[in-house]
Amino acid sequence: MTTFTDTAPGQTQHTSISTGVADRVRARLLSQGREASAANVVRALRSEGIVLDESSLLELVGDVQRELLGAGPLENLFTDPHVTDVLVMGDGHVWIDRGHGLEDQGRLFSDQAHVMRIATRLAGWAGRRLDEASPFVDARLPNGIRLHCVMSPIATDGTCISLRIPRSGGMSIDQLVDSGSLDARGGEVISGLVEMRRSFLITGGTGSGKTTVLGAMLAMVPAVERIVIVEDTAELHPDHPHVVRLQSRPPNIEGAGQVSMRDLVRQSLRMRPDRIVVGEVRGAEVVDLLTALNTGHEGGCGTVHANSPADVPTRIQALGLMAGVPRDAIAALLTSAVDAVVHVQRDGGGRRIVGSVHSLQQSGTGCRLTPIYERETTASRSAC
Repeated sequence: MTTFTDTAPGQTQHTSISTGVADRVRARLLSQGREASAANVVRALRSEGIVLDESSLLELVGDVQRELLGAGPLENLFTDPHVTDVLVMGDGHVWIDRGHGLEDQGRLFSDQAHVMRIATRLAGWAGRRLDEASPFVDARLPNGIRLHCVMSPIATDGTCISLRIPRSGGMSIDQLVDSGSLDARGGEVISGLVEMRRSFLITGGTGSGKTTVLGAMLAMVPAVERIVIVEDTAELHPDHPHVVRLQSRPPNIEGAGQVSMRDLVRQSLRMRPDRIVVGEVRGAEVVDLLTALNTGHEGGCGTVHANSPADVPTRIQALGLMAGVPRDAIAALLTSAVDAVVHVQRDGGGRRIVGSVHSLQQSGTGCRLTPIYERETTASRSAC
């Protein structure tokens, strides 16, 4: 909020509103138990000896309502169509990602208590609590935003908020090419994977664009096919007419009611899917997905966190061990179930790009990754 200079009682104020005035109005409304309506804001201002013109009053009413009922200084970021990630530091500093790396937005919160107040409200929107007994929250807000909070003193420098903002509609393959995330050759390769019903994994680091690329590929699936999506947190919104989306559920406060990813993958097999999609493979559900892809469910796919395509076999084997399946057995499942690995990454300027596509074949008791397409000129061959 911009600078404000107090005036004498009864004098109209034509400059922008200060954080201090908004805080005083908010505190007065809270103490009186009044809602943040324009009339109540005017009464509070009169009690403070301040009169504002109409535009400044509307600005103040919006600010007070955001603080009392909304996400405070984060509200405007939620409505920015280009923002995909919002990161709040304990001291009130905010960073955002619009697809080209992190951008510093400055200190948008007044203090650590302000951050904690908004974090607690966001957790409440998700039906969760953030307090000493539950010092962190990983949940989904009603508007689809993925929320993660860690409160002080677990976060030693103050409560931290991390938000992943899904964008409705997503991007098409053509839009990815137009934006530079894909070149023409890369677009042809990944389009071919969908058209030929190849099973594939999309890999990359956090925030590299895996979900965006997967959504664009699913939008290419023929309209007559039924897609069943299983996710831990609902993020995929493919532009497709026949999509069933399933979301896992953590146990309640009594420890009951959990619905795991493994449960949902198994249930998806009973739903007559043409394509089974696991939004993010990060646990024992990898066994159920690979088994499904080995039993006639062609064209299925998922995403996996991995720093490079060469890391994928080891990563999948480690996840299989969580389900008690030996490494050799997982390697055999992987090579018979998955045809290709699509790797996404950030380029030197922070832009999300599809870096490479590798085919996956069996090699002895392990597997071999062979490049089909690489954005950069250096080719490599990895063995496991």
